[in-house]
Amino acid sequence: MTEQAVNQESVIGFIGTGIMGASMAGHLLEAGYRVNVYNRTKSRADGLVTKGAVWNESPKAVAEQSDIILTMLGYPADVEEVYLGESGLLRQARPNAVLIDMTTSSPSLAKRLELEALSKGLRVLDAPVSGGDVGAKEARLSIMVGGAAETFEAVLPLFERMGKNIVHQGGAGSGQFTKMCNQIAIASNMIGVSEALAYAKRSGLDPNKVLKSIETGAAGSWSLSNLGPRIIKGDFAPGFYVKHFIKDIKIAIESAEEMGLTLPGLALARSLYEQAIEQGNENNGTQALYKVIFKEE
Repeated sequence: MTEQAVNQESVIGFIGTGIMGASMAGHLLEAGYRVNVYNRTKSRADGLVTKGAVWNESPKAVAEQSDIILTMLGYPADVEEVYLGESGLLRQARPNAVLIDMTTSSPSLAKRLELEALSKGLRVLDAPVSGGDVGAKEARLSIMVGGAAETFEAVLPLFERMGKNIVHQGGAGSGQFTKMCNQIAIASNMIGVSEALAYAKRSGLDPNKVLKSIETGAAGSWSLSNLGPRIIKGDFAPGFYVKHFIKDIKIAIESAEEMGLTLPGLALARSLYEQAIEQGNENNGTQALYKVIFKEE
């Protein structure tokens, strides 16, 4: 199968224009590409349409009119439906189309999608991202890619419009496995961030001063520097939803169990995030874990 590099004549499809997807698609528009868009809630694509994107009434319509299709969905079940359903992308895509799933999803599903794609003469990559809403807006996402190296090289210019740290990790599923590593590290780190700020507040310290002292030292992390200030301000708006994070944690635990690996820190994070959901925080950001840790006296 001959790989053709993306160029300005390539028609891009983007399915899933939520908190992160809208920004990502917007960068492709700004780069001069023609972009077809679809989202289950049409209003979430209105801003892109205003900027020049072409609204499509279904994923099928996007597939029929696009050379390269990117998806940024919520759950593995959504990915399965959009790609493998009766009107799914793998049935409707143009010959030699490239399909790039940027959803955080199941590694085993990513492998299945590649097998299905190859049987139909299509190419598929799994390319989940990290960086949250800010990283998406500022086009500095970390993009972790699995799939054929030739396909990765062909579409690299698109990734470079959305991210800064772009790494081809290996074969199909490698991007999703890498994203699970990312989520595992974040899960335990968010416990530490929440506990540190709860401790600072309960001890009578100024949390902003504490953050200034510790974020550039050995305790420093993306979560501490980016979500710590939101916690201090009482801002729990989502950069990444709790409900999506608990989904990722479950995927990581299931895949670890398949490999015979026990992850006790991740199991603890799962129990705490489940408490956050019980408290009604499913549509808040992952920093809402602080509400579970810190309870006013």
